This record gives sequence, C-alpha cells and structure tokens, in this order.
Amino acid sequence: MQTSRIIAFVMAGGRGSRLKPLTTLCSKPSVPFGARYRIVDFVLSNLVNSSINTIYLLVQYKSQSLIEHVRKGWIISPLLRDQFVTVVPPQMMSGENWFQGTADAVHQNSNLIEEHAPDLVAVFGADHIYRMDIRQMVAWHQQHQADVTIAALPVPLEDARGFGVIATDAKGRITAFEEKPTHPTPMPDDPKRAFASMGNYIFSTEVLLDALEEAKKNGETDFGSHVLPRLLRTHKLVAYDFATNEVPGIKPYEQRVYWRDVGTIDAYFEAHKDVLGGEPVFDMFNPQWPIYSSGYQGPVARVLGGELRNTLLGAATVIHDGARIHNSIVRREAVIEEDVELEDCIIMDYVRICKGSRLRKVIVDRHNYIEAGTQIGFDADQDRQRYSVTPGGVTVVPRGRPSYFARGPRGLARGGYA
Repeated sequence: MQTSRIIAFVMAGGRGSRLKPLTTLCSKPSVPFGARYRIVDFVLSNLVNSSINTIYLLVQYKSQSLIEHVRKGWIISPLLRDQFVTVVPPQMMSGENWFQGTADAVHQNSNLIEEHAPDLVAVFGADHIYRMDIRQMVAWHQQHQADVTIAALPVPLEDARGFGVIATDAKGRITAFEEKPTHPTPMPDDPKRAFASMGNYIFSTEVLLDALEEAKKNGETDFGSHVLPRLLRTHKLVAYDFATNEVPGIKPYEQRVYWRDVGTIDAYFEAHKDVLGGEPVFDMFNPQWPIYSSGYQGPVARVLGGELRNTLLGAATVIHDGARIHNSIVRREAVIEEDVELEDCIIMDYVRICKGSRLRKVIVDRHNYIEAGTQIGFDADQDRQRYSVTPGGVTVVPRGRPSYFARGPRGLARGGYA
C-alpha cells in the first residue's frame, strides 16, 4: 500500500433512542460494553491499530460522558502534532445549526480537512462492535483508484432486508444502493448473500470536499441518503468486502468475520453473550490487536466466596461469600452481597446488589442500589410497572443517582469497597 496521509472523522453524535433507557443520560457510543469498555472504544482502537492517529470524534447529543471518557483514556501522544483523538461538538462555523446529518457534520468541520491536507479521509461510525484492519480497506481503495470506498458486510438475503444494501458488479464497483429492499440484489459471486453497508467510508479528499460543497448548496445532509447516491452517477464508488479483512491474533474458535450492530437493547444483550465462555465468539483478549479503553487505576476484583461460572468481573468489584453468578458480566466497583443470585445479567459500574436478591436476564445501569431480597426478571408484568422490558425479555433497571449509595448499610460513596 502506498503511503497516504489519512485523517478520520468518527460519527459519535447519534441519539441512540433504541437503546433507552441506557441512553437516557448519555450518547450511544459512550454506553459501556463488556467488563471495562465502551462502544466507542472499538472504532477508535481499529483506527489506532491501523496507524490512523489523526482522529476527530464528532459529538452532539448528551456528550459529556463521552467527552470525559476520551479525556481520561484516549491521549495518544502530546508530543506528536498529528497523533490525537479530539472531541468536536458542533462549532456552528457555517451557520447556527447543530449537525443535521452525517454529511452536514463533516461539512461543518471541513476546515479541519483543509488544515491537515490529507490524501484520504475516513468517515466511520461509532456504534458497532468489531475488529478491522482499516489499512486493508485503504489498500483496496488505492488499488481500484476509487473516489469512495464503502465497507460492506456479506449477509444472508433474508437478513439483508433490514440493511442498506450495496449492489456491485463482479469487480466490486457499486452499481446501486437499495434501502431495506424487499428483494435485495445478491453478491455477484454468491446468490444467497448480499452486501450490507457498514456505514464506514474512505473518501479521496478532493472528491469529499467538492461533494460536501454541492450537498450544502442542494440542502443535502446525509451521506447514505443523499451524497453517495449522487456521487454514484459521476464518480467511481467501490465496495470493500469486510469478509476478506484479516486481523492478526484472531483465535481458531472465534467468528473470524465479526460485526455487531448493538442498536437495540436485545442486540446489545445478545452481543455480550459473544464475549463469554472459554472459547468466546469474540475474544476481547488479543495482544496483537488490542481494544483500548480508559486506564482505570483501581485494584483488581475481590472474590470472598460464592459460585461464579462463565462470568467476567470488572476492576474493584467485590463478590461476597454465598453469591451465585452465572453467565453474567459485572463491571467495575460493583458490590454483590451474600446470597445474591445473578443469571444472565449485566451489572454496570457502581452498583450494589444487596443480600438475598435474585436477578435473571437483567441489565442494571450505573449507580443503583438494589434492596435486599429484590427479585427482577421473574415476572415480566410486574417488572414493566417499574422498569423497561424488551421484546426479547430483557429487563433494564435505569441509571440511579450516586447519592443512592449513602443508603447502603456501610455508607458507600461510590459503590466501591465497604
């Protein structure tokens, strides 16, 4: 691959309304994932591991949590001018509007492109769980002398009806876009699958800047709906087959082509199952392609007793004697008291679950104090009176307040050690 100057825009400004109540107080990219990560960490790690270190994170709705996370965990190098992750809220440089769409968000920050004068611009979403060597997509873009390259995921035809589908010729050139089609166009070499757009783009810089200016004149705001279909008539757009991407360190038992849209609570819950087990579908431990996150300085978890099976524990978590935890993820600074039973649960940071409680298929958001003897996940009708219950039967306890911990029997300030 020829050396190119590349900058990246990560689109992290979405509302994430389908992930409520987890997104009631924060944006979707800042929602926790696994025992120590946030959703945004995956795209940022992919970029950094791919040696793309000039990264602008475009934020908008409920962004403070995401801003704090980046401030604490994503300082690449203060010495090198072009190595950074910077959060960019709407600057309103060209008007009084917030970001109106993906294309408008990049257009409002086109001065940053001009400042760096890159050869290529990567525009990636912040909402998915995956590993990807983006250098291979860049090489495909250069090999095909493309103006725009779009990452495409092969999916079964019956599943493709829920995606934006990309139709291509045998050489990968895009011939049409189909938005959630009833009859998706199959891949040229596979009649049972279609290309679904992953929402990740590589643009040649001049093409992008010209397209953004024209979009502004036409009142167009979105890449997928407006800019790319128009460019298809005048420029060379190609699809990059994500199934060909090879990331080092992937273990034989993993799903090699792993990509999950965690846009709903049920999808988010199911994706957590993929990181559990002795041979997980998506193994979070890969020294050759690490997932980076905030450098939390707390101690390791303490297990004082109990029974744990197929469970991940975050830092500074305390598990008391007699607790039984199966197929679950307990994040940092949580306290699980005696005789608590957790089955298929996700327990967020700074949660205390008191003695004798029983939870099954439950997500407990941050800063919650679950009273002794509480039962959640056994009676859906009763749970709906207090919490959210998804179509898939997942009960979500919304975020509490840090002050709730003062009600604990040991006066915990944050949910950490007693």
